[in-house]
Amino acid sequence: MSAHANTEHTGTLSGDYNKGTNGAGMNREMTHEEHQTAKAAARFGYGPLAHTNTASSGERLPAFGGEFQPGLYKGVKDRKFANPAPLGLCAFALTTFVLGLINMGTRGLSAPNLVVGLAFGYGGLIQLLAGMWEMAVGNTFGATALSSYGGFWISFGIIFTPGGFQIESSLNTVAPTEFLDEFGLYLIGWFIFTFILLLCTLKSTVAFFTLFFALDMAFMLLGIGYLKRDAMGAPNPPIIKAGGFFALLAAFMAWYNALAGLADDSNSFFILPVIHFPWSVKGLQARGKLSPDGDKNA
Repeated sequence: MSAHANTEHTGTLSGDYNKGTNGAGMNREMTHEEHQTAKAAARFGYGPLAHTNTASSGERLPAFGGEFQPGLYKGVKDRKFANPAPLGLCAFALTTFVLGLINMGTRGLSAPNLVVGLAFGYGGLIQLLAGMWEMAVGNTFGATALSSYGGFWISFGIIFTPGGFQIESSLNTVAPTEFLDEFGLYLIGWFIFTFILLLCTLKSTVAFFTLFFALDMAFMLLGIGYLKRDAMGAPNPPIIKAGGFFALLAAFMAWYNALAGLADDSNSFFILPVIHFPWSVKGLQARGKLSPDGDKNA
């Protein structure tokens, strides 16, 4: 799934069991029972055999949200960068989590001012940096997604900075609903962009697809909530709350994918299942319909 300091190599011969190497240089061969159990778990995207030593060969690895890779990809040989995906996912998750709670009206909250700090510092700057590091390791999808959502949070912070850029007050001098209409269209634009990314996750994993599906629903519902207002001319409360729910789901799925990319058998007692779709390359390979390189078997 991902490259870690703790590297594994999955043997291809019946007697060549998975060997784990820890930081102290100690090696231990798996027992036959451990190897069979790990092989069964790897079919579902978790377990020690699901972690591949990406520096050992030119093998193409299956889709994995913990690496922000939606399809087959080649690991980074002799990787000098850490995996930036969990950092970007966590920055996105926490900022989205707080805004989702506000949108749902938790404890009577309504103003998104507190999110401004997160939007600039964590969801914006840190996620943008993670996107640039994805560019450095050659991950086009990760670079596009993380950098774009980093830009989203920075722009969100600019829009809602209290007493700062005065965007809302300036637009409301044009017409009472000017800001709500423009902000609704702004969110619909992000819905369209997220839908484009969602299409690229259809052959990946359930965890990765669910993240983008929930985010896409959140943008769509929040955009509609601002455009289709209630009788008082305010953003439609039920629709905004529904958008907030999907934002929370997206936040938790982002954390889930981040943990899947962080946890391995060197630092965790469990490995999170990511569940490859049956029609994904990994799913087809498990059923013997594709070769390890993604080619159709005769």
